[in-house]
Amino acid sequence: MAKDIYARIRANPKFHQLKNTRNSYGWVMTFAMLIVYYGYIALIAFNKAFLAQPLGPDGVTTIGIPIGVGVIAFTIIITGIYVRRANTEFDALKEQIIEEAK
Repeated sequence: MAKDIYARIRANPKFHQLKNTRNSYGWVMTFAMLIVYYGYIALIAFNKAFLAQPLGPDGVTTIGIPIGVGVIAFTIIITGIYVRRANTEFDALKEQIIEEAK
């Protein structure tokens, strides 16, 4: 019986839609994160003088600190965006697939 359900799920066009949408969305999020992270690392490697500039005239904090915090915040934000979409759209489609397979 389990093989029968598995075969019905695999044959469902919604399953392929879910798989393709989830995979492409995951890759887009991955590339966005890689661009932000490696962009920051490249900035550290190739333009240290820019990152070493103080924020204020007498400031101790440099421009690199808020940019680094921005990278961390970006990570948290895109994780939240993915989780929200997974919990709404992807889970709803998954439930439809399961109901149709029963």
